[in-house]
Amino acid sequence: MLKCLCPAFLCVFSAIQYHAQGGRFTEPDLAQYRNRVKSMFYHAYNHYLENAFPYDELRPLTCDGQDTWGSFSLTLIDALDTLLILGNVTEFQRVVNVLQDGVGFDIDVNASVFETNIRVVGGLLSAHLLSKKAGIEVETGWPCSGPLLRLAEKAARKLLPAFQTPTGMPYGTVNLKNGVNPAETPVTCTAGVGTFIVEFATLSRLTGDPVFEDAARKALTALWESRSEIGLVGNHIDVLTSKWVAQDSGIGAGIDSYFEYLVKGAILLKDEELMSMFLEYNSAIKSYTKFDDWYLWVQMYKGTVSMPVFQSLEAFWPGLQSLIGDMDSAMKTFLNYYTVWKQYGGLPEFYSITQGFTVDKREGYPLRPELIESAMYLYRATGDETLLELGRDAMESIERISKVECGYATIKDVRDHRLDNRMESFFLAETIKYLYLLFDPANFIHNDGSSFDTVTTPYGECIIEAGGYIFNTEAHPLDPAALHCCTAHKDEQGEVEELTRQLHSSNRSKRAFSKDEGKDGKDTSHSSARREENTNYTNDVNRQDTVLRCPGQPFHSKLSLLGQVFLDTVEQGG
Repeated sequence: MLKCLCPAFLCVFSAIQYHAQGGRFTEPDLAQYRNRVKSMFYHAYNHYLENAFPYDELRPLTCDGQDTWGSFSLTLIDALDTLLILGNVTEFQRVVNVLQDGVGFDIDVNASVFETNIRVVGGLLSAHLLSKKAGIEVETGWPCSGPLLRLAEKAARKLLPAFQTPTGMPYGTVNLKNGVNPAETPVTCTAGVGTFIVEFATLSRLTGDPVFEDAARKALTALWESRSEIGLVGNHIDVLTSKWVAQDSGIGAGIDSYFEYLVKGAILLKDEELMSMFLEYNSAIKSYTKFDDWYLWVQMYKGTVSMPVFQSLEAFWPGLQSLIGDMDSAMKTFLNYYTVWKQYGGLPEFYSITQGFTVDKREGYPLRPELIESAMYLYRATGDETLLELGRDAMESIERISKVECGYATIKDVRDHRLDNRMESFFLAETIKYLYLLFDPANFIHNDGSSFDTVTTPYGECIIEAGGYIFNTEAHPLDPAALHCCTAHKDEQGEVEELTRQLHSSNRSKRAFSKDEGKDGKDTSHSSARREENTNYTNDVNRQDTVLRCPGQPFHSKLSLLGQVFLDTVEQGG
């Protein structure tokens, strides 16, 4: 095992002896680690159910719950696909029934558009696409229909009013009942604008309604057209004017998942334009922000260093680099980040690269997944057992520092390991999931295409569950193959619609001779009543989905000693 870089009283690994002296992780080793990760999951999950449900999150120090992102029973939604990955089909099925019966979105709550998308919409879409594998009897037409898909669509429609801006870039917050407040700040972070294409395109391809994908693409285009002459984007932008409010550029908080979704959107949708956007950004990032395999923060127009810091959210980058085949750079950067983990037993939110220490007031570690996420991707690509060492170290660290009677608590300060009374839902959605998948090479998520299933849809037979899952930024896996199950060529779709129209016309002609016909020749049958009911329903939906306004979280532009302008608006998602 690599030596710790921390003082003895801080080092949580000093007592850990790796018994396989040759550095080999055997299958019994991996099985033991999988079982330990499962135990971690259930310790957190069961205490959430016992002490916090139906609130969004568990407060592990006081053994109670709190709503944080919108009163959705968020931890339950976020943990759902993790249950299946851990092999718990029975609980997956039970939770699906609970969500179908108990979760609604017509509530007077100010919700983050970004967080609701990645956690709720993404979680429901993933569970929908995994339902058949979990043994649920899916309805006819699945995966193009289903209760979880309809629930995801309802949640996403509540977010659409936020996109009704002159630029197409969304407000950061929306009230799920009333829409966008006239006083809502137009300033939001770049990730809050560019992190929708994965979920929204999936939703559009499954439902056949292009409104979601169109909204996500318009927002992406607006960001792309707002980049600086040297090819960089800032941290916060005015969604009404496209003016940059915070001009710090990097790969971390406030920007990170924008880059992630260009790559994953390109892979999911086979979209060359999205990939070309990322590759151009990647070239600028390497030219202006990369120094000795670290990535600093620079001024977006000049490329001059503004913050020589590493943020824990940046640890996703090596995993993303692996997806485009840049393995050498990915491994070097990963090892830099790993040294910070070993220094503290976790990644502080901000770490000064020049000073080798945490940044004031950013010393916490909320059990984020990003470094473990990168380890999982890189291990799948390289087989380098250093990545398994990180997984083992992370497991030991979280167990020793964060485990309390009612779950796992956020580390308030990595220097002395004080705890905070919060367990974010991404701990079960991401941290545990990536840790388990790192130790489980035979998991169905890692399927290489050697096994698959088929399903018959209104558009014919298609292949599903053949592997190649795309994780959204909250680690909810989406099956790219399913997106092709619900799509027909436009001419074929037109033929179906024409046949349907002719059929309905024929049925109306037949009913013209029925006893239900009025003397004036108009159809007064139950079908007419149903059409009127459908028309009323459509009008109600249109009224609900008009451009509404909602109050949102205020934007703070406090400057720290290092100059970052987003300390209080740092992206909270995993």
